[in-house]
Amino acid sequence: MPIKINYSKKLTKKSQINIALFVDEIFNIKHLKNLITQAEFLYISDLIKTSDLKKKLLIFEINSKKTIFLISIKKNLKTFDIESLGAKFHSHVNYDKKKDYFVNIDTINSNEKNFAGYFLHGLKLKSYEFNLYKSKKNKALVFINVIGKKNKISTQDQIRFKALEKGTFFARDLVSEPGNILHPDEYAKRLNTLKKYGLKINIYDKNRLKKLGMNALLGVGQGSVKGSYLVTMEWNGLKNNSNPLAFVGKGVCFDTGGYSLKPAKFMEDMTYDMAGSATVVGLMINLAMRKAKINAVGVVGLVENMVSGNAQRPGDIVKSYSGKTIEILNTDAEGRLVLADALTFTEKKFKPKFMVDLATLTGAIIVSLGSEYAGLFSNDDKLSKQLLEVGDKVDEKLWRMPLHKNFDKLIDSKNADMQNINYVGGAGSTTAAQFLQRFILNKTPWAHLDIAGMAFSKYGGALNSSGATGYGVRLLNQLIEDHYE
Repeated sequence: MPIKINYSKKLTKKSQINIALFVDEIFNIKHLKNLITQAEFLYISDLIKTSDLKKKLLIFEINSKKTIFLISIKKNLKTFDIESLGAKFHSHVNYDKKKDYFVNIDTINSNEKNFAGYFLHGLKLKSYEFNLYKSKKNKALVFINVIGKKNKISTQDQIRFKALEKGTFFARDLVSEPGNILHPDEYAKRLNTLKKYGLKINIYDKNRLKKLGMNALLGVGQGSVKGSYLVTMEWNGLKNNSNPLAFVGKGVCFDTGGYSLKPAKFMEDMTYDMAGSATVVGLMINLAMRKAKINAVGVVGLVENMVSGNAQRPGDIVKSYSGKTIEILNTDAEGRLVLADALTFTEKKFKPKFMVDLATLTGAIIVSLGSEYAGLFSNDDKLSKQLLEVGDKVDEKLWRMPLHKNFDKLIDSKNADMQNINYVGGAGSTTAAQFLQRFILNKTPWAHLDIAGMAFSKYGGALNSSGATGYGVRLLNQLIEDHYE
C-alpha cells in the first residue's frame, strides 16, 4: 500500500484527525489529559469501563472527523510483539480516505528504548501489497506522522529499519512475480542492477557453467528455452580479506516437475519455488543499504524446470561440480540438484565461515511442520542454536530436524554415487538434506533451511498479508547482528 512515515510533521489541533496514543495494559489514560480535550477525556473514560481490556488496541470515534486509538503496552514485550502492535494499528488505516495519521511517541512508556522504531517497522511491513499487474490501483498516499520529543528514533535506526523493509519487500516482489515475467534471464538482469547498492555481482551463464562442470544445476534447466545461471553477490563491509558468511538460495523460477510432472492443481503456485533465492537477494540488499560491518556473499542458482524434447529424463546420470555422480530418479527433486553445485562452488571459491542455504525444497516439511516452522538441518550445533534463538526473536521460527549417517542408505544408488530421491519411502525432508550434506566437502559449518511452508502464505501472518512473506530476510539479518557483526 502507498504509505509514508513522516518524522517531522508538527501536530496542531486542526490536524488531530486520527491519532494513536499509548497506554498501559489496564488502559489508564490519566497521562493523556493534556493531549485531548476534557470532553474527550470524559467520553473515553466512560467507554473504557465497558470495553474489553484484553484487546491490544481500542478505537474511539470522537466524531465524523476524529478518531483516537489507544494502544496498550504490556510489560516485558518482545520486539516482535511491538512490531505486531504496529501491524495491528495498520489494519485500521483507511486508504480510501486521504487522512493523515499521527503517532504520539511521547506517550510511550516501555523498557524497550526503540519501541517506536519497532512499532513503525511492523506497521510498514504489514502495509506491503503486490498490485503491479492490477489495472486499477489505490493511489491514495497515507502519511503516518510521528510526533513527540521523547522516544525518538535515531537516524541510524531509521536507516536500519528502512534497509530491512527494502530487503524484505524486494524478496516479496520477486516471489510474487509470475513465471512468464521473472524467468531466469530476467532474474539475472535484475540482479545485475544491484551493483548500485555497492554489491559486487558476478553472473555465470550456461557457457561458463558448462566449463566449470555444474552439470547438476544445468541438467535441471536444460528443458527450458530460457537460460540457467549462477549469480554471486558480494558485500565487503569490513574492507579486508576475512572469510565471508555465505548464504545460498534455490532459484527455480518455475517448477513443472519436469517429466515427473506435478499435478495441475496448484501448479500455478510454483512461481514461488525461487523463494530461497529471493531471501538471499533481499538479505544482501539489506546488508548493503545499512553498510553492515561484515563480509558476506550471496549465491543463487537460477533455472526453470520445464518439459521439452531436451528435458532431463528419469534415469539420467549427471556429474556434479563436486565430481560426484547423481542418478536422477525423479526430475521433480530438482532443487537439491541446483543447491548441490551451488554449495560446493560457494565452499570452494569463498571458503566461508559458515554456509546457510534456503530452499522451498520438500512438501514433506509442510506435512511435518505446517506453516508455523521452517525445517532446520545442520552439521553444526553452534550455528543451529544461534539460528533457533534469532528465529524465536523475530518470530520466523525454526525446528531442528535430524541428520544421521543411517539415512545415507536411502539415497545410495546402484548406478551412481547417489540418487536424488528416496524411493523406499519416508523421511523425505531429511533425505533431501542428507543429500545436500554430501556436497559440503571441507566440513564447513552449514545449515539448510527448508522454507516450503513459510515462503508463501494463503491466509497472511502477523506482519504480512496473504502471498509472499519474505521469510528469512529478518531471520538472517538478526543472526548477523547478534552474533557476527
